[in-house]
Amino acid sequence: MYAILKTVLYFSGFFFILQSCTETAAENTSKEVITQTEEVKINPDVKMVTIKGGKYQPFYGSDSALVEVQDFLLDERPVTNQEFLDFVKKNPKWKRSNVKAIFADETYLRNWQNDETLPKNADPDAPVTFVSWFAAKAYAKSAGKRLPTMDEWEYVAMADEETANARNKPNYSAHLINLYNEKFRERNKVKISKPNYWGVYNMFDLVWEWTDDFKSIMTTSDSRTGEYDDKGLFGASAAPRATDVLNYASFMRYAFRSSLKANYTVENLGFRCAKNLQ
Repeated sequence: MYAILKTVLYFSGFFFILQSCTETAAENTSKEVITQTEEVKINPDVKMVTIKGGKYQPFYGSDSALVEVQDFLLDERPVTNQEFLDFVKKNPKWKRSNVKAIFADETYLRNWQNDETLPKNADPDAPVTFVSWFAAKAYAKSAGKRLPTMDEWEYVAMADEETANARNKPNYSAHLINLYNEKFRERNKVKISKPNYWGVYNMFDLVWEWTDDFKSIMTTSDSRTGEYDDKGLFGASAAPRATDVLNYASFMRYAFRSSLKANYTVENLGFRCAKNLQ
């Protein structure tokens, strides 16, 4: 309980800040470059589940603002080490020694033993990490898919095992904060825990996950240190803008996402793919 309270108090100090035009323009330019590259097709063996769309209230926004999410398909689990290894073998430009700095920082796949060897003692069925947004986008494209939007991801994340929207349950946020505080959870195999209402596994218990529009809300400090620092933040307090100020688990996710840049790679950050429902 003390750990949860400490986490809640710590994250209540985050502040909202708009992205600078310069940073946005730079990232847009990088997106244009990456979308012009062709990837060798892959066919990962992962089930996609149908998510029935609807309206939901985002964590940030006005009290009455509802966002509509259309029906879509979502991978039932995160992309694994073995799947990403297969991807880089077929797409050598995404190997650790070949990737350009604009698309991945110096920690890209840093735990791998070499370009084509997974980390020592790593489970091939554990989620891949130390992967940039650009690399995740390229993987999704080669699989004929895309990254989920933030609204799609959060819409699915509202569910527990029994209900599509569990955010009003008293223990929902506290349970997720406890999961977020677990160390080395990213090393565990996918699909060990129970699926949620939609049949989706591992939304919280393994890794943070990239979304297509991850930097659309607010900005914080560099997340790669594994710590959050509110000393460099400016603007109005973010907490009062939250539609559910008690749901600090959601607040942690938004703060983490907004601290990232597209070429960052993090030890406990992975991804899963989505697809439009045809």
